[in-house]
Amino acid sequence: MTRIDDTFAQLRAAQKKAFVAYIMGGDPNAETSLAVMQGLPGAGVDIIELGMPFTDPMADGPTIQGAGQRALEGGMTMDKVLAMVRAFRAGNQTTPIVLMGYYNPIYSRGVERFLSDALAAGIDGLIVVDLPPEEDAELCIPAQAAGLNFIRLATPTTDDKRLPKVLQNTSGFVYYVSITGITGAAAAQAADVAPEVARIKRSTDLPVIVGFGINTPDAARSIAGIADGCVVGSAIVKDIGEGKPVAEVLAKVAALAAGAHSA
Repeated sequence: MTRIDDTFAQLRAAQKKAFVAYIMGGDPNAETSLAVMQGLPGAGVDIIELGMPFTDPMADGPTIQGAGQRALEGGMTMDKVLAMVRAFRAGNQTTPIVLMGYYNPIYSRGVERFLSDALAAGIDGLIVVDLPPEEDAELCIPAQAAGLNFIRLATPTTDDKRLPKVLQNTSGFVYYVSITGITGAAAAQAADVAPEVARIKRSTDLPVIVGFGINTPDAARSIAGIADGCVVGSAIVKDIGEGKPVAEVLAKVAALAAGAHSA
């Protein structure tokens, strides 16, 4: 059982949906990013997705691309992202942290070293956007053997033929991408998402969490209502990028979390 598994067990027992928040590690700087991260659990966040900045993101819209660029220009590295996690863990041993990013920095570091460092820092799961199931031997299977959840994305184009392959080595939860395209590009619609979530849940016992296109408390409530929870990223990252005070960012997060938890 990982922290992710424990969190979903507790949410099920409380009959609550999950609220997952994404922030980019090091945006706009390491100190501010850590302050936001440390405040997320108190704002109602059940699971933290921590972005690992990368020069060539393929799934990220302009808001999250900009966050990654700011973080890189500020000197953020994988070592510093992991240092953020260690600092967070000094005060919080329970909130799951999922590292989200791309395979190139992991490959450059070396899979064995990366997994060892991630576990030691306190990472619980990985979302690696550009590693398909056909490459599970590269990272997914070693990660799971090391005790990390490997969370896969399913999308509106993941048909019934492809879905079993996507689910095969997934653990923790399934991340359903509510729209075709990049983050922050369109609004998720519960009526469109509901049958897709139901289809995925017929094939797995894992929780299904919906992300992309959720930016208001009402949207968080409606999407969480037809899934096991929701993810908000761009709406939070946008406020950080605009230089809003940490307290203001966290107040918005709390309103989004309350929306999801009221579903």
